[in-house]
Amino acid sequence: MLDWAGLCAQLFPEGHDVTLTGEVLCGSGTLDGARVAVIGTAGHAAIGADVALQLAAAVLDVIRIHPGRPILMLVDTQGQRLSRRDEMVGNNAYLAHLATCFALARNNGHRLLSVVYSEAVSGGFLALGMLADATYAVPGAQIRVMALPAMARITKLPLEQLEELCRSSAILGPGVDNFVALGALEGIWTGPLDGCLRDALVSAPQTDQRRALGAKRGGRTAAARIASLARTCDS
Repeated sequence: MLDWAGLCAQLFPEGHDVTLTGEVLCGSGTLDGARVAVIGTAGHAAIGADVALQLAAAVLDVIRIHPGRPILMLVDTQGQRLSRRDEMVGNNAYLAHLATCFALARNNGHRLLSVVYSEAVSGGFLALGMLADATYAVPGAQIRVMALPAMARITKLPLEQLEELCRSSAILGPGVDNFVALGALEGIWTGPLDGCLRDALVSAPQTDQRRALGAKRGGRTAAARIASLARTCDS
């Protein structure tokens, strides 16, 4: 599994100035002579109010100082911080603020890409990663909504039953392959990572294609159809 420094070295062989402050990554890298903004997390960061504000400030800085510069999110998060303090201050609102900052960047012409290089879990992944124009992973990355033992405790279903369901349904199953099947991931980066990033910058979709990808790949067979029906009924 790559650490953030090894990942940046492979993504930007022409050089980068990405630094780690606490659990937050910030900086930029050079690819084919052009700069790409880098924002992310390391050390299996739990995204609480403080980390969310650091990330949001970094996004706003890119919008203000480097208009139109592509933004690459490097994702390594164990999810939202599960502390009493963060819950009491309303961590959900801080995560929503972070997501809104990324939406503002998109609306101001910034291409948004993300790559999971270590782990991505739950609400932390939603606010940092899944809202990109295209989301990718590298081999060895781990992605899940919730660990199956925890899911068994919440749903009151036997762990063995959940494991059986995961073998037949990508919706419940953890792992990169299941998220590819769902359309949540555009794909897995293999080969030279700078080439993968170069291709992604060119080919990232302009509209959300995840439901269509999930239907095409057999991971979400009904989402695209139901969304289409809902739009038809609304009109």
